[in-house]
Order: sequence, then C-alpha cells, then structure tokens
Amino acid sequence: MTQRVWNFAAGPATLPLPVLEEAQRDLLALPGVGASVLEISHRSKHFDDILSEAEANLRKLLNIPDHYHVLFLQGGASLQFSMVPMNLLGDGSADYIITGYWGQKALKEAQLLGKVRIVWDGKAENFTRTPRPDEYTIDPNARYVHFTSNETIQGVMFQTEPEVGDVPLVCDMSSNFLWAPIDVSKYGLIYAGAQKNVGPAGVTIVIVRDDLVRRAPDNLPTMLSYRVHAENKSVYNTPPVFAIYIVMLVTRWLLNTIGGLERMAEINREKARLLYEVIDQSNGFYRGHAHPEHRSTMNVTWRLPNEELEKKFLQEAQANGLHELKGHRSVGGCRASIYNGMPIEGVRALREFMLEFMYRHA
Repeated sequence: MTQRVWNFAAGPATLPLPVLEEAQRDLLALPGVGASVLEISHRSKHFDDILSEAEANLRKLLNIPDHYHVLFLQGGASLQFSMVPMNLLGDGSADYIITGYWGQKALKEAQLLGKVRIVWDGKAENFTRTPRPDEYTIDPNARYVHFTSNETIQGVMFQTEPEVGDVPLVCDMSSNFLWAPIDVSKYGLIYAGAQKNVGPAGVTIVIVRDDLVRRAPDNLPTMLSYRVHAENKSVYNTPPVFAIYIVMLVTRWLLNTIGGLERMAEINREKARLLYEVIDQSNGFYRGHAHPEHRSTMNVTWRLPNEELEKKFLQEAQANGLHELKGHRSVGGCRASIYNGMPIEGVRALREFMLEFMYRHA
C-alpha cells in the first residue's frame, strides 16, 4: 500500500503532510550539509542550528518566559512520571489530581519515590470528567501539584488549569501540547511526549522553571537530573537528532503555514465539533464517554449499541480508508485522535462515514 490513509491513531500519530514531504525531500542530504540528518553529529553546527530553531519556535509559539528552560529528553512521558518526583519531591509531599489512565500511571511511579496525596480521583465515575475547583483542596505546602491535561483513553480534557495557589503546577501535556495557546507562567513544569501532536516517537519536551531546575538533588543519576540537562542544553549525551529535526519542522509549520496557535485552536475546535455533533444528534446510536463540558478536543471517544456493531463499524471504516479507530482495550468502543496533523478533510470523511453507518444500522 502506497496511498496514505486517514490515520486516527492515538500515538505515534499523523504528522502534517508538508512536514513529511520536506523530511523526505531532504533525507539524503540536508541543504548545505551534504549528509542526512540521520548522519550528522549532535555536536555539529548543523544540529546546533536545528536544536536552536526547535527551541526558538516553541518559545515563540507559547511565549515562553526567559526564566524557563526548554529541554529535549528521551524516555517519553513514562520516564517523566519518575523524573518529576526525583527532581522536585525531596522529603516533602506532592498532590495528584487523577482524571484517567495516564494520571494513574504517573501517581503509581511517584508513590515509589516519596509521599503523595490524591486530592481528587475520577475513578468512581469511570473517568468521565475533570473536577470542579470546589471538589479538591490543595496542600499549600505541597512541593507540586500534578495533573494530566488531556486523557487520551477516556477522552477527557481540562478546559482550564486547576487552581493551585502558589504551589508549582506540573502537567503531563503529551496529548494536547500545542493544540492551542496556554499561559506557561501558570506552570512550574510541563512535559510532553512528542509522538502525539508535535513530532515522532523518541523525544520528550520539558518546559521547566529555573527555580525548579535548581531543586534537583546532587545525588541523582546524571541522566535523571533536570539540572544536568539544562546546563548542557539537552546535549549531555546524544539526543534523538531526527526526532528533534521533525519537531523543528512541525513548529515551523505551525508558525508559517498555520499562522500560530490561535489559528490552530480554531481548526482543532472545528474538527472536534464535526464529530461531537454526529454523536450528540444520533439519538443514542453513538454514545460519547466524557461529559460534554469535559470532552477532549484531541481524542473523541464513543460507543455503539453493542460490541458486534462496533466490530462491524471498525472493519468497514478501515475498508473506507479510516484507520486506527479502535478504542483502548481498557474502555473499548471507538476513538478518533484528531491531533494537529490530522487535516479537517480526514475528519469530514470520518463524519460522513459515521452518518452513513448510522443510517444503515440505527
């Protein structure tokens, strides 16, 4: 198969076609370099230019203040589940807000390393929403508060940041990073695996305030210290060169082709509206998982009347070029991940198929 399908995978996920075309065009030899980006030294000026642009693009897109470091690390968000408490927890306690599968994962790792308090947990309601501000109380002495801004599996997303006072706010933003503008100054630390919304698997972006970088204990293993990576500008060891190169291209695309995150947010909201409208107007044929006011803009999750119909839906969708729509095994059903790289044409194709399938089977 050489023709591209509509890929709704939760991650690694669809990348913008212009980015793939540029990477393909320059794969054998970067302009002016004479070697592939897969071959250049991470200590070379050529890679330094790539790394510098990737950081500069992120700073421009998010208006990142000067006293925040931008790090390009490895190990995915799963390693950050451990690195955050290793660097920030010390002998204190941290508060965790749990709204789904990935929040649970982060909590489990933190519990191995120190004192952790669950301030709100949506498990009893099957993770269908985020908490209201009056449903949790933050310890003013907590070392940090951790939350997951978007849960890919349940399709639940925070619409605004939790209210945490002066306690540093730490966020796993892997699945909605760069979907829309955010105020970075409200956060102490943001981390995001790139493979959903901003690049390929292999690089993890960490944006961390300078005072939190200095919290890192001296006895941490070198590769697990934010301070070491900040002091060495993300090249203490060989970084994921190609993955960072693609991040550079994606952020350049967001700036120059899309026109920034305000415009990207408009496009993303329209994509989500097209699918949620079908779900809401289906008279129960399609049943969304999350409460409407807590729905994800990136991951649309739904069920059909029975599992037999769900299986048929997925089979026919794939036959129509609509791939990777099966829900996570822990919740079942269907899931369409419509990250930045998914064009609105792909979402319209899915919408039309959902309507046609419903008319035949409702």
